[in-house]
Amino acid sequence: MNNTCNYSTCYNVGLLLPILNESTWSVGARIFFYVIGMLWCFLGLTIVSDSFMCGIECITSKTKTVTVAKSGGEGFQQIEVKVWNDTVANLTLLAFGTSAPEILLNVIEICGQNFVAGDLGPGTIVGSAAFNLFIITSLSITCIPDGETRKIKDMHVFALTSISGILAYVWLILVLLVISPNVVDLWEAILTFMMFPVLIVSAYAADRGLWCRPRNKTSAQIEIALEASKRKSYSSDTDIIDVARKLARDKSINEDDVAQAMAAQIDSTRPKTSSWYRVNASRMMSGGQKLVVKPKKSATELLEKVHAGSSDLSRLNDHLANGVNGAVSSRDVNLQPKKSVIEFTSASCSVLENEGMVRIGVRRTGDLSRQVTIGVETLDGTALAGQDYKPTKQLMIFAAGESKKELYVDIVDDNVWEPDEFFYVKLFHPTPGSTVEDVEIGKVATNKVTIINDDEPGKLEFSKPIYIVKESALNASLMINRVNGADGEVQVTWTTTDITARSEMDYAGGEGKVLFTHGETSSTISIDIYSNKTKQDELSFQVELSNPTGGADLGKITKAVVTLINDEEFDRMVARIASKTQKNLDSLKLDTSTWGEQFQSAMNVNGGNLEAANYVDYILHFVTFFWKVLFACLPPPSVGGGWPTFLSSLAVIALLTAIVSDMAKIFGCLVGLSDYITAITFVALGTSMPDAFASRCAAINEKWADSSIGNINGSNSVNVFLGLGLPWLLASVYWNLQGKDFYHPSGTVGLSVTLFTICATLVLLVLVVRRRMARFHFAELGGPKLEKYLTGVVPLGIWVIYVLLSSLQAQGVYTAF
Repeated sequence: MNNTCNYSTCYNVGLLLPILNESTWSVGARIFFYVIGMLWCFLGLTIVSDSFMCGIECITSKTKTVTVAKSGGEGFQQIEVKVWNDTVANLTLLAFGTSAPEILLNVIEICGQNFVAGDLGPGTIVGSAAFNLFIITSLSITCIPDGETRKIKDMHVFALTSISGILAYVWLILVLLVISPNVVDLWEAILTFMMFPVLIVSAYAADRGLWCRPRNKTSAQIEIALEASKRKSYSSDTDIIDVARKLARDKSINEDDVAQAMAAQIDSTRPKTSSWYRVNASRMMSGGQKLVVKPKKSATELLEKVHAGSSDLSRLNDHLANGVNGAVSSRDVNLQPKKSVIEFTSASCSVLENEGMVRIGVRRTGDLSRQVTIGVETLDGTALAGQDYKPTKQLMIFAAGESKKELYVDIVDDNVWEPDEFFYVKLFHPTPGSTVEDVEIGKVATNKVTIINDDEPGKLEFSKPIYIVKESALNASLMINRVNGADGEVQVTWTTTDITARSEMDYAGGEGKVLFTHGETSSTISIDIYSNKTKQDELSFQVELSNPTGGADLGKITKAVVTLINDEEFDRMVARIASKTQKNLDSLKLDTSTWGEQFQSAMNVNGGNLEAANYVDYILHFVTFFWKVLFACLPPPSVGGGWPTFLSSLAVIALLTAIVSDMAKIFGCLVGLSDYITAITFVALGTSMPDAFASRCAAINEKWADSSIGNINGSNSVNVFLGLGLPWLLASVYWNLQGKDFYHPSGTVGLSVTLFTICATLVLLVLVVRRRMARFHFAELGGPKLEKYLTGVVPLGIWVIYVLLSSLQAQGVYTAF
């Protein structure tokens, strides 16, 4: 009905409000007060809906143990399956949870007006349905990243709920405009209400494939539970161990950051329900504890490297490279001595006999501001001066600012085979020139030069017979040397043999081949190490060389034993990361265990996680602080299986809905809008906004579109069957007992419902077209950028047209389409 009251009587139109006599207030002040009040109460509804949905999640997540045959038919296993079917849960408790304010608003309005039909309740039902179907569909289509798509997975249930959603409003048209215009008969009210259980049974049948395909012997719930059990059997310990190995090598990344990234990674693989997204959206709108973790980029990159099997830690490698080249940071420069420190760049090097010379690097660190001189000389080893190399003794002058020089020593090449030989190059303080006070010789004062004879193919052998490897290592690296010759291309085979370690359990066993090109004198084989946390003793395996080719022979060390030893510090690191990861996962739970946890979460921004909070979270927390603390008094979901939370939250939602109803009516009266316009705009947007945020998040993060748009039509059907069916039933019974009919004006509601039905059909056709056309990648959501936005703007435009035409009709501008 249209508000025809004047401003002086607007304070008298509510059921509970106003508490004070506001007739003396200015109209502008009252309008401002009620706008702010509605917004604040909408936030209150959002927050109490958080508790309501957590209670529902706790109820519907109950499981039972069933016994099923193992794959292959070998024995049986016990698994946990949900007591509630997901489809039934979505259409009962979940749909009621998301639609509770709209349903209760209609019930409260009709009961509060002595069972006389009003416009606010029905308008909110239809307006909310329009917002859900048009705006949320538009948002879900366009929010998908460019090029990506999302499809409806369970098409049978979606088709059923879509048809049900259309038929529900067709039924309203028949009731209000055709069968008995302006009157709702008792049988019509009963039939409307009974359509709700019929929808549930039909959706359950469609979900189980009773209509569209033969029913499988194993239910979908058991299949899902088996898959979850299989995933669970692969413990996350392996990932944590691999991450700990990387972390042990890269100290620049914090354990806390890695644990947070691990929790985010594990949580991203968990299936999420529509209620999860609804709760997360509610908390985002109130500055509450978010259900998502945003790890630091460095920790995320480390996890990606673990899963990619990459051992390239660029930050560590760069650091090591800088150290070899003598680069120092500005902080290190300040710590350097005032003297010039001169040393070789490496302690040893090798050269093929036919190369003619060897190049040896010498570097200077410390004070580079002056010219200094250092002496270098060669000393015999097994190689003799004059026969195998040309001796030298000279001074090297480093100019001011010069940090690196190179020394060349000539090698004598002959055609006589002889074993590999070596000589030394040594730094010394020269007698003339620089003094000891000016120049200091560094730690690498001697370089061992090995002359490799290249006249024979050589012998292949391990560099040592025993390798000790900690379990924290990613792999065991074994060096194979080519000695006494490097002529031509040769190859050798390596094979692993178990001792106490087991191949493919403790290490990556097997065999492989190593190729040496002409002149190549060393190569490394890498064997992956698997950490087995059940082992207590040291494990070992053997690697043996065989079958050399190209004329090469095997050397003295043809077998090497690799021993895997326990690493206590590594074990402690793994335990710490696992504990911190679990703590982060626990913080992402929907429900809380105690009242104390509820109050702690309610009284802190972002539930106490201040690092992840931004200034918007602080503002929203300040605005909603009263509601958070108040609703923290409700029983936590862990009490009584979630039912006390469900019932107490429902009672609070009913009270808040009554207040919102009064505010909306008074506001509409003050600004001169009918209750119906207020309902389809302000009230519908306020009650449906959390659903829009939840659907957007689900569309982006889920693999399928079911969680974003799959429940819209089911929720809209429940809105009609419960939101209108229940109050109609109560009113019809009341008036029938008095021998009268339940009068329900059909003008505004009837025409608006007709318009919505036409528009809803068009939007569903858009989704059908998208699913059947390759241009949209055969998907309801996303796709190429241009096509995505062109189809996404259609539902938005339809919503604008619907609101505009419904508002004009409600204001009496016209009485027919």
